[in-house]
Amino acid sequence: MDPIKAFIKEREDRIRTQGENVRIRETALDFTAQSMRSQYSYNFSWMGRPIIQYPQDMVAMQELIWEVQPDLIIETGIAHGGSLIYYASLLELIGGDAYVLGVDIDIRAHNRAEIEAHKMFKRIEMIQGSSIDQGIVAEVVKHAKGKKRILVTLDSNHTHDHVLEELRLYAPFVTKDSYLVVFDTSVEFAPDDLNENRPWSVGNNPKTAVDAFLAENGRFEIVKSIDEKLLISMAPGGYLRCVRD
Repeated sequence: MDPIKAFIKEREDRIRTQGENVRIRETALDFTAQSMRSQYSYNFSWMGRPIIQYPQDMVAMQELIWEVQPDLIIETGIAHGGSLIYYASLLELIGGDAYVLGVDIDIRAHNRAEIEAHKMFKRIEMIQGSSIDQGIVAEVVKHAKGKKRILVTLDSNHTHDHVLEELRLYAPFVTKDSYLVVFDTSVEFAPDDLNENRPWSVGNNPKTAVDAFLAENGRFEIVKSIDEKLLISMAPGGYLRCVRD
């Protein structure tokens, strides 16, 4: 067998075996829960901007972006802008004129200033407003027009109702063989006391929204191999591949 193909097959077999390993999965789940308690995801930055993501998910997103080589990445939820900068930097390496479109209900002035001053801002556009507002979605439609490969990530309000509406509104933008990634599905598996004074909780979060969405939409499938590979992730069951036009 060709050595490159042999390596890829070996890796696929190892990932599958890892996914079947109950002990490592339980250990990973425990780490995830405890690291959420310590706000582990706040420890990292990309090119100077806080990214508020787990490194494992960053690597997974790099793999997907390189695979798809999208013309447009749509992200709901901007926060400090680290993910926008990260995705933009990957698109810069790929080349062409692709860019990232960020949507957030509240782009704080100090974050906007830092994003706009960044070297990667040339590949970033931002829209302020609720991601589920029809007027905002209409603006996103304008950006998506004519794009052949679109990837979407959802990381804004984490309640079931909000994420389910986002899924319904933004899934149509995702092109076949690209991805729709829903972050913070991990809320469903975390100690519920972590969500005190928040509108989301166990039973009311992105994971429950994904489950409801998949029951009504046949275009997407969970990429289980990503969960098996990462083990530690803020998006377990949230990596969705578009398998139909």
